[in-house]
Amino acid sequence: MGAMMKNPVTNVLIVGVGGQGVIMISKVLALLCQRQGFEVKQSEVHGMAKRGGAVFSHVRFGEKVHSPTIPDGEADVIVALEWAEGMRWLGQLRPHTGTFISDTQTIIPPFACRNRGRDQEPVYSRETPAEILGKVSQGYAVDAAGKARALGNERAANTILLGILSTAFDFDSEDWLEIITKFVPPASIDINRQAFVAGREWVKTASVPDDGAICAPVPVSRAILRNEVDIVPQWCKGCDICVRMCPQKCLELNDEQIVTFPRPDDCTGCRICEWLCPDFAIKVHKIRAPENPVVQTRMMEA
Repeated sequence: MGAMMKNPVTNVLIVGVGGQGVIMISKVLALLCQRQGFEVKQSEVHGMAKRGGAVFSHVRFGEKVHSPTIPDGEADVIVALEWAEGMRWLGQLRPHTGTFISDTQTIIPPFACRNRGRDQEPVYSRETPAEILGKVSQGYAVDAAGKARALGNERAANTILLGILSTAFDFDSEDWLEIITKFVPPASIDINRQAFVAGREWVKTASVPDDGAICAPVPVSRAILRNEVDIVPQWCKGCDICVRMCPQKCLELNDEQIVTFPRPDDCTGCRICEWLCPDFAIKVHKIRAPENPVVQTRMMEA
């Protein structure tokens, strides 16, 4: 990337799942463009989607912007914080010139599972980064969540994507960082600065295939996965929501009214407990399994 968009109005569509930071990216971009002297229009849809549902935001800027909504097929950039949401909105990308930026992580809606049996092959967004990036003018696919996790905070994945997005424009990186610090918690400023720089640096090292698409393909593993559940007992308030909503009845409250995981073999990893927990006390992980997979529960310190 590296240059300001050539159209009179630049359209950026940010999509993802509730809780990933879609709105944060859109607000950072909107305020930065406004400070650069552009007229800016922004619209967003979230509300009930806050915990796990679809979220999207339109940001439009230029000398004169009449509508906050991007016309069909005229998004100059799509930033997807979740792979399947990126696929859902890909048709909105401007043909021949649009740029697609996406995290490769896939968050499967719990009630979208067709088969709740363990170790079933997901029937959800099977498109690989190589397949998609070969069809767009310019594309970036990166394990942003994994990179943020390596930095120490998985929630900074959106800032890594923001760093990649920043290379599409001629705005100074320090201007971006100044705005970012206004929208992140004070305790996370340093990690978000690191994530932003990591995203910009990744663009410089991304591979460039013959077709011109820029990507870092992530292999699609068909290995058996096992579920690992982290529980923070200090955060659990014993509300019983996860116990009642678990389709496989894997969870129980103990005598102290703290959630436990007594039936790990029945867990399908649907993540309903994680998404519905109002106290963020449960985290479900899918990791590569040994030959005889075992579901584990870890009681975590707050």
